[in-house]
Amino acid sequence: MKLQRISEFQHEFSFLSAQENFEAFYARFLQSDLGKIYSAIPWGCLVESLNIKEKQLGSTMLFSPRGRIGLMILKHYACCSDKKLIEQLNGNMDYQFFCDIHLGFSRLSNFKIVSQIRCELADRLDIDVVEKDLFAHWKPYIDNKNQITVDATCYESELHYPTPQKLLWKAVDWLYRQLKKTCKVIGIKMIRSKYLKWKKRYVGFSKMRRKTTKKRKPLTRALLHLLEKLLNFESLLRTTHKITFTVAYYRRVATIKTVLVQQQSYFKTGISPKNRIVSIAKEYVRSIVRGKEVKPVEFGAKVNKLQIDGINFIEHLSFNAFNEGTRLQSTVYKAQSLTKTKLKILGADAIYATNKNRNFVTKHQIQTDFKRKGKLPKNYDQEKLLKAVITKERATRLEGSFGKEKEYYHLKKIKAKTKATEKLWIFFGIHTANALEIGRRIQGNQAQIAA
Repeated sequence: MKLQRISEFQHEFSFLSAQENFEAFYARFLQSDLGKIYSAIPWGCLVESLNIKEKQLGSTMLFSPRGRIGLMILKHYACCSDKKLIEQLNGNMDYQFFCDIHLGFSRLSNFKIVSQIRCELADRLDIDVVEKDLFAHWKPYIDNKNQITVDATCYESELHYPTPQKLLWKAVDWLYRQLKKTCKVIGIKMIRSKYLKWKKRYVGFSKMRRKTTKKRKPLTRALLHLLEKLLNFESLLRTTHKITFTVAYYRRVATIKTVLVQQQSYFKTGISPKNRIVSIAKEYVRSIVRGKEVKPVEFGAKVNKLQIDGINFIEHLSFNAFNEGTRLQSTVYKAQSLTKTKLKILGADAIYATNKNRNFVTKHQIQTDFKRKGKLPKNYDQEKLLKAVITKERATRLEGSFGKEKEYYHLKKIKAKTKATEKLWIFFGIHTANALEIGRRIQGNQAQIAA
């Protein structure tokens, strides 16, 4: 078809595809990367696994059950904000087809519908069940089912680096604003707290290039005192006037009380408390010590993953730090439950090579790339070559997929606001990358058959 400039048209035309051109549009759509993802997704199985149903009463949801899943996948494919995603959906026919919706000359303006759908699906997500359905659909395009590689990574949440001063100031600032609103509604005078004085001090401190101990200690002491004073006033206000607030408010106040106790202990002893809170908005996030030179500590979800022929699956996801070396046996069992095949080869780094894991893989006759202990056997040269191949596969393909997912599938900084939606965000980011890889294999097989 000849390309033409719209400005040169002298007659009316329609952007909408005619019914007889649908097959041509569908064929063109499948040639794109988004079309490959579309052909790799088992839509019916996912709708059933996530238990998404149309509402029987009230207004009809704009997106169908299939369209809601499509919108979540599209979020990670487009790698943009919710507002930008809706803007692109308005003007892109491929995006509309993928999300099972036709807007015509209408436009969506409510970008919050993306977060509404995310919250809905997050409550229904069971990672193990959905991954079994995905693997069952992708099974014909996955080879070497008796070989896996294992490793863990951290998907960071979007939050500021939590220094004690920054965390305390955020708690003070949020609580002061809430108390001010409450006092205005009730009609009583706000407590004297020297809030503006310490606000200026904190702003000046935050602009310092070198924050010395001489500057940090007085500010921390003052913020601890101010936060304790505000919490006492909040408790008095609530009990005296019998005020009721939202569940989110009570949860945030409880988090701030925990922060105060932890930071007082840390200020006095210098010992970091157990389960230390690093954000008052995301109280479930913990610090994950990774020991990297560039980034020794990360804040987010730690995920133990297994890879089968380049396709990643989640074995364990937690916001608390855990030793991935203890997850090897459960990883083997999950791989075998997915593939229904006995595992023969496993690649993992040195942290997994504990005595317990060595005994386990020896008992089940699983070849690994663990460094041998004790005297080397006579035929070690062949075994050494196999270990080198396994190590190369893990170090390139598996660890390379971590960087690909973080850079190109919106997993570098998780911007979801709750624990459940962060898990959903990570799940769809990982499996959007998987779906594109499977879609390319499907297209490759079809090309071979056609040839």
